[in-house]
Amino acid sequence: MRHLSILSLAAALTLSISGCSGFLDEDMKSSLTPGNTYTSTYGFETAATGLYSWARAEFSTWNSEDDAAFTHSQACPYEALQVATDIVFTAHKDGSLVPFENLTYTASSVYVESYWNWAYGLIANCNALLTHSEDEVEWDNASDKSLYQATARFFRAYAYRYLVYLYGDVPYVDKVETEFRIDFTRTPKAEVLQKMIEDLQFAAENLPENPDSVEDGKLTKWAALHLLSEVYLMAGMNQEAADAAQEVINSGYFHLMTERFGNTVDQPGDVFSDLFKEYNQNRKSGNQETVWAMQFEYNTTGGGGVYDDWTKRAWNAKYYNVDGFVLCDSLGGRGLAQIVPFPWWVDSESFYDATDIRNSDYNIKRNWYYNNPESEKYGQKAEITQETWEIGNLLPTITKFWYGKTADNEAYEGNNKDRMKFRLAETYLLLAEANINLGNTQAAAEAINTVRRRAGASDITPAQATIDFLLDERIRELVGEELRRFTLVRTGKMVERTKKYNTVMGSKMVDTYTLWPIPQSIIDSNTGAEFPQNPGY
Repeated sequence: MRHLSILSLAAALTLSISGCSGFLDEDMKSSLTPGNTYTSTYGFETAATGLYSWARAEFSTWNSEDDAAFTHSQACPYEALQVATDIVFTAHKDGSLVPFENLTYTASSVYVESYWNWAYGLIANCNALLTHSEDEVEWDNASDKSLYQATARFFRAYAYRYLVYLYGDVPYVDKVETEFRIDFTRTPKAEVLQKMIEDLQFAAENLPENPDSVEDGKLTKWAALHLLSEVYLMAGMNQEAADAAQEVINSGYFHLMTERFGNTVDQPGDVFSDLFKEYNQNRKSGNQETVWAMQFEYNTTGGGGVYDDWTKRAWNAKYYNVDGFVLCDSLGGRGLAQIVPFPWWVDSESFYDATDIRNSDYNIKRNWYYNNPESEKYGQKAEITQETWEIGNLLPTITKFWYGKTADNEAYEGNNKDRMKFRLAETYLLLAEANINLGNTQAAAEAINTVRRRAGASDITPAQATIDFLLDERIRELVGEELRRFTLVRTGKMVERTKKYNTVMGSKMVDTYTLWPIPQSIIDSNTGAEFPQNPGY
């Protein structure tokens, strides 16, 4: 069964379930249809697994059909949401990324179209699950129907989050489209946000409460409330945003990690670096800070494929291009420096407190030593220069995404580890953002200080609790984890801060670029109704 529309809402059921490794044998995938899948709890579990797979492919690069439910078919989808902001520029001039840094992308550019397709593909599969959940189904338990509906409604809101941030007003579709359509219209952003809120409220009411009772990576009530807090902020509903964040914080299930933990506790490091070490993202490692972790563990059933997550490539330096260095696991393997931090924050003596562990060498590598035993420079310190920084060879490097293995030294494969998609530190910062917007700077400072105390940083006063300070704090705590474009758009600071801090293209930033254009293929095909382009494109 196929659902056709010009919006790429027509993700076939078999495509959704192609990511359901572990539920059905590979040779049975082609036989999956709504008629023989949406008939039992087992079938809905299979379909729900497909939703996780599709969502996990949000940054996929060149995965084959067997590796992922979706692929952007280019190297830098994640990086496109980081450049042209206040935090990074691109050193490795990837052809698909450069237009997004220098603001020359068009309505036909790759990520403009592929993010639209990824989001509506996920929405289509969510709508299919929701529609068929109302059919005659042999449920194993009375709560199964609401559980799978809650899962689908969470992921539908998750997909619309991308669409609203990137494109503004977008068609809201909440049912299976069985006919070819050329008459879609753009739903006002405020209406889409209200629908997202309703979906997440339902999800919070019907997803499991105890995170210790679910498998790694499965959604809980608290993941829905964390995302709901952000969506409330997007909608300007600040008290509701504060209440949702506070509910997660007060749940009793999570706390900021303050003591070292996990499988590298006996190695040099600190508690912040422990959060990002391989195998430390899930609760079984002792990590009580993760609210939701996407499962990317490499070469593992239900984990990441070869090209699913290239974040490590993005942030790591190309040190191996410097004479006296060789590729090395302990240096993060083969980085590409597709995005490079601006000096204003990563190289500033005042940006971090002297005692802030987020600035330690375990978390930002500033000291590089020649590691080629055959070089006469072996063991000596390599100096970072303006040139090595600008071309991405040696620079202060964020280490939270590092994951190296021997095979990685020979190929661009195996870059994955589980990713903390939501963690409690961000929940506190969402709470702070809501309270700043409400004018309650005392409560905002208290939330920010909770995060800063774990890092060993000094407390701030209520007078210091401003949106700009919060945005700086989000860099210190969440750089690379958050999608910086989304944060700046939500807080209304995209133009101001990019102009102020981006020395590569900041002068070109204007209000037009707070949204991407609607894909031209959508406008050209939608001949049955007016479908206006975003202003300025």
